[in-house]
Amino acid sequence: MCPKRVVIRRSEISSGDRPVMLAVCGDSASGKTTLTRGLVQALGEERLASMCVDDYHRYDREERRALPFTPLNPACNYLGIMEQHLQLLALGEPVLKPVYSHRHGTLERPVLFQPRECLVVEGLFPLYTPRSRACFDLRVFLDPPEAVRRAWKVRRDTRDRGYTEEQVLADLDKREPEAAAFIRPQRRWADIVVRFDHIEVRHEPESSPLSATVMLRPTAPHPDLTRVLNDDTRETIHLKLTRDGDGKPVDALHIHAYASRETTRRVEEAIWEELGIGDDLPACLGLIEPGLRSEPLAVVQLLLLYHLLLERRGDESLADVGT
Repeated sequence: MCPKRVVIRRSEISSGDRPVMLAVCGDSASGKTTLTRGLVQALGEERLASMCVDDYHRYDREERRALPFTPLNPACNYLGIMEQHLQLLALGEPVLKPVYSHRHGTLERPVLFQPRECLVVEGLFPLYTPRSRACFDLRVFLDPPEAVRRAWKVRRDTRDRGYTEEQVLADLDKREPEAAAFIRPQRRWADIVVRFDHIEVRHEPESSPLSATVMLRPTAPHPDLTRVLNDDTRETIHLKLTRDGDGKPVDALHIHAYASRETTRRVEEAIWEELGIGDDLPACLGLIEPGLRSEPLAVVQLLLLYHLLLERRGDESLADVGT
């Protein structure tokens, strides 16, 4: 099905009969799973489902040892099947989804996957083709600096996947040409680009918590944050006009990790209240791992939840393009 046909078909289906589709794209260890996990836990699996398109790998880890490319190469993935499945899911239909075990590096038995009210699709290639991009209501790209991402990948792969630090660093070097050729170019198709990093002008030590910059491109309606962005909350969050990679002006939210917990909590609660869910602010938001939190991550997750529910309700009066 061509991209325009996907969009038309989705417009013909009641919003209650198809999921709101969110893509979370980025390189390996850029924070996709951590961000997605908090979204699912906040709304609940009965309302928000998630899937990883890295499950569409063609080869297991052992088979890849003899191949001249890595999982960051489209040739290492069944992207055609991924497109077909995303189109079916975008129309509210279930799929028989493949499963790849990152822990063991093996291809497992496929599972029946049912969409919910909302669906987060994360992985290396959700924005790679026009057909897949047409399936999403909102497209996010995670873009941490390479030094930050490499540190995250070393920590994750040595802790969770059985690699040594030397093996991870060698694999990063091997993957770099394909990351530059196939993964990072997908950034151009995102409605929102998120970067977790230190604030350079503050000369923060490497051990300090990471702040976040959220680039809001005018390709999607963004929440009206006028009730949140004021002098009282400027310590935590503020909006400024900046330049995108192509030189075009774009709004960017800056979320400061150095802000006091009290001020940040007020911002989080104000955004949560706007969602109209009624429950208390979930403790899972901003959780990186047990005992380790990131308040900028919590604010980013709240903004994405706002987008999902905004789209679900179809209430454009709550949004202001470009903030």
